[in-house]
Amino acid sequence: MSLFEAIILGLVQGITEFLPISSSAHLIIVQAMFDMSFAGFSFEILLHLASVLAVILYYRRDLIEIIRGFFAYFTNRSTQNKSMFFFAIYLVVATAITGVAGILFEDYISDTFKTPTFIALALAITGLFLIIIERFVKLGNRTEKEMTFTDSIVIGLGQCLALIPGLSRSGTTLIVGMFAGLSKETAVRFSFLLSIPVILGSSVLAIDDLISGALLEHTGMLELSLSFVITFIASWIGIVFFINLVRKSKLIYFALYCFIVATLVFLFRDSLNMSGM
Repeated sequence: MSLFEAIILGLVQGITEFLPISSSAHLIIVQAMFDMSFAGFSFEILLHLASVLAVILYYRRDLIEIIRGFFAYFTNRSTQNKSMFFFAIYLVVATAITGVAGILFEDYISDTFKTPTFIALALAITGLFLIIIERFVKLGNRTEKEMTFTDSIVIGLGQCLALIPGLSRSGTTLIVGMFAGLSKETAVRFSFLLSIPVILGSSVLAIDDLISGALLEHTGMLELSLSFVITFIASWIGIVFFINLVRKSKLIYFALYCFIVATLVFLFRDSLNMSGM
């Protein structure tokens, strides 16, 4: 892997991970456009770890509040502690649903749906639902205090759809959460916090490569470090950018972007070589 590839992949992963435009689709498209390749699944996991580090640091106060409230609830069942206790439980439930789906279906989905035509279709579907949720659905106002187990199950199932390349994890969880009646702020917060256990759980798959040094041998320390740092910085920018636009009800911009990328991928589908990915 060259330094150029390390920079490009880091930027793409970081910027797209938390925007509703599918980071997996963009990584696939960029690799096909520039005829890039990287050593196995572990490099992609490493980039995701950089993204999740940005989330952890951005939401560090929320995480401390949730963890503190979760354990405090066993001795002090105040309204606040109860809210944080069940919020943590809901994150676990949604994560478990996604984890089971990933174990059962990820290989099949990856082999079946990682084609230019299907990625274009998935991006277009994402754009369509972003428009629907912003323009045609009455938004809810329920916060984490009004969340239920049903919400966590529905969001967990929605997140399973992101196993399909082209369907954004942040996009599906946000859309499903808002359809369920959660406020935009609560849906965004739950979506971002949900990414932490999901990404950390998937990183288990790369432990062998990381411990054995196989990833370092194939990629190089400088390239790995550069990609990690760039992904972290770009992820932080993406988080701030997305939260600001959601507050201003500007999801339509992401929808238009999805339609443009979907059209380009479909038009140039014969030129995109994704067979080796």
